[in-house]
Amino acid sequence: MNTLLVVGLMLTSGIVLGELGEKLGFPRVTGYILAGILLNPEISHIVPISFVQTSESITNVSLAILTFSVGGTLAIGPLKELGKGIAFIALGEAELAALIVTSGLLIALPFLAHIQGATFIGTYLPLALLLGALASPTDPSATLAVMHQYKAKGPVSFTVMGAAALDDALGIMNFSIATALAAIFSTHTALHVGSLLVPVGLIGASIGLGIVGGLLFHFATRTLHNVPEGIYIVTIIAVLALCYGLATLLGLDQLLATMTVGITVVNFGRQRDRIFRLIEEYMEPLVFVLFFTISGMYLDFSVLLKFFPFVLLFVVLRAIGKLSGTFAGASLAHTTHTVRRYTGWGLLPQGGIVIGLALIMRQNPAFSDISNIIVSVTIGATVIHELIGPVTSKLALQKAGELRDLGHRTDGQ
Repeated sequence: MNTLLVVGLMLTSGIVLGELGEKLGFPRVTGYILAGILLNPEISHIVPISFVQTSESITNVSLAILTFSVGGTLAIGPLKELGKGIAFIALGEAELAALIVTSGLLIALPFLAHIQGATFIGTYLPLALLLGALASPTDPSATLAVMHQYKAKGPVSFTVMGAAALDDALGIMNFSIATALAAIFSTHTALHVGSLLVPVGLIGASIGLGIVGGLLFHFATRTLHNVPEGIYIVTIIAVLALCYGLATLLGLDQLLATMTVGITVVNFGRQRDRIFRLIEEYMEPLVFVLFFTISGMYLDFSVLLKFFPFVLLFVVLRAIGKLSGTFAGASLAHTTHTVRRYTGWGLLPQGGIVIGLALIMRQNPAFSDISNIIVSVTIGATVIHELIGPVTSKLALQKAGELRDLGHRTDGQ
C-alpha cells in the first residue's frame, strides 16, 4: 500500500473516531489512539509494518511542534501572576509522581517482571527511571473539556490549568535527566564524576541551542511585515526542523531544544500571539490526528498483555504521586482547603507529550531491549487515563462547587 493512501486512511479514521469519541464524552485524543489501534498491523493488516517502522519523520515533526507549544505556555509575565501556589503544586505533583512511580517499580519489577537476561542495574533501574519520568506530565484536555461543557470557573479550575502548563515542562526536564542517567546504567558505563557531568553538559547545550533557535526566529519575524500567514507557518516549521535536526546531529536532547525555542519566542518574540494562534488554529489539529493515530499503530499487543499488570501499577502509583504531591504543594503554599483537596483529581489525565517522550526514547539504541515495554505501558496507561480522566475531573470540579450548570455547593474552604 502506498504512503499517501495510508496517510489518507489515518487522517480519515482519526477524524471520524475523534469526533465520535467527543460525542460520547471522551477527549478526541482517545478516538485518535483508537483509530491507530484499529489500523495497527497486528490487528487489521491494512497498514504494512514497514510504514510504522519508517514513520519517524512524521513523529519527529509532530514532537517538535508539540514541544514548541509547551514552551509557549511558559511566558514569564503570566507565570508570575499565577503565584507561588501553582508553582509549588506543579513541582510537588510532577516530582512526587516521578519519585513514587520510580520507587514502586524498582521494588516490583524484579519480582513480577520476567525479562530474559535482565539485570537490576542494566534493565530494571533504567526502566523504572524512564517510566518514573513519564509519570510527571499531565494532559489537561479532559479537564478543559469538562470546564467548557459545564462553564466551570473557580480556584480549582484555575489551579489545574496553571499546574498542567508547568508540569509538562517539568516532565520534559525530568525525562531529559532520566534518559541520560538510564543510558549510563543501560550501557554499563562506569559511574564517576565525569560520566555524571556529561548529561548536565548535554542538557545545557540543548537549552543553548533552543535559545539560539528562538532568537533566530525572533529576528526572522522582525523582517516579516504584512506577509501572508502561510509564510509564518513555513518559518515556524523551518526553524523547528533546523533546531530538531541539529540537536539530533549533535547528540543533544531534541525535545528540550524545541521546547526552549518556544520559551524564547513567547518571552521575546514580537509576533508571539500571532505565532501561537496560528499553531493552535492550523497546525495542531493535523499534528494531533497524525501523531496519536501513529502512536496507536506502535502498540505491541503481545508486550501489552504480558506487562498489563504494570500498566495498572503505573496508573495507581502515578495517581498516588499526583494526589499526594498536589496536597503537599498546596499545603506549603497555604492554599484553601478546596484547592488542596480537589486539584489533584484534575491532574490525573495523561496523554499528549508523554507518548511523544516514549516514542523519542524508542529511537535511542541504548534502550532497544526495553523500548517496546515502555511504549506499550505508556500507551496503555494513556488510554486508561483518558477514559477515567473526564470522570475524575468532573467529580472534583463538582465537589469544589465550580460546575455552574450543576450548581453544586462548594465543599469547604
